[in-house]
Amino acid sequence: MSIRRWLPVIAALPVLVILIGLGNWQVRRLHWKTDLLASIAAAEAGPPAPLDAAARPFAKVAAAGRFDYDREAMLGVELRGTTLGTHLVTPLLRDGAPPLLVDRGWVPMERTRPVARPEGRVEVTGFVRPADERDWNSPKDDPAGRRFYVFDPAAIGRALDLPPPMPFGLVALAPPGAPVDALPAAPRHLPRPDNPHLGYAITWYGLAVSLVGVLGAFLWRRKASP
Repeated sequence: MSIRRWLPVIAALPVLVILIGLGNWQVRRLHWKTDLLASIAAAEAGPPAPLDAAARPFAKVAAAGRFDYDREAMLGVELRGTTLGTHLVTPLLRDGAPPLLVDRGWVPMERTRPVARPEGRVEVTGFVRPADERDWNSPKDDPAGRRFYVFDPAAIGRALDLPPPMPFGLVALAPPGAPVDALPAAPRHLPRPDNPHLGYAITWYGLAVSLVGVLGAFLWRRKASP
């Protein structure tokens, strides 16, 4: 009979351990994400590294070559405000190196303003974009129409009749001083992941404190009852 009266406490203790463990895990994630954001900020403030085959995803790099505008493609669909648009992907042809697919930025589907297309040799600064993974839910590409919804450099390269491109892409950053309404509309900063882990940690620790309060109330009532 006595053991049965203690069953709620015995059942609650593992839950309390789990809640505290989840809170500790979120604190560790908070420190990791804070360090990551600091490294991204430092990379953004510094000069880009030369592009090489071992470039890390989202690293700030620079690549030089010549854009092949005859083989541009569109990637995805994105609504900005009330305007439907897409991302303009242009092969960057490099001497002695595989082509590099460059996401030059967002453009509206119906273009009422000209899109910048610099001629000759250019140097592009941006961040490395890894290839997307296809699954059963991936939308179907339109290779003939040069419309792609999954960033698969090998498949895009074949559709554009390119030599095998680099296995990743480059998302171009807008050059300093570029007009805000320039097309393509390229990002001006490196991508930064969300950092919600402090809120998650407070939630888990709060639940643990609440559970301790419930257990305390249960034990007090048990002690006070005859």
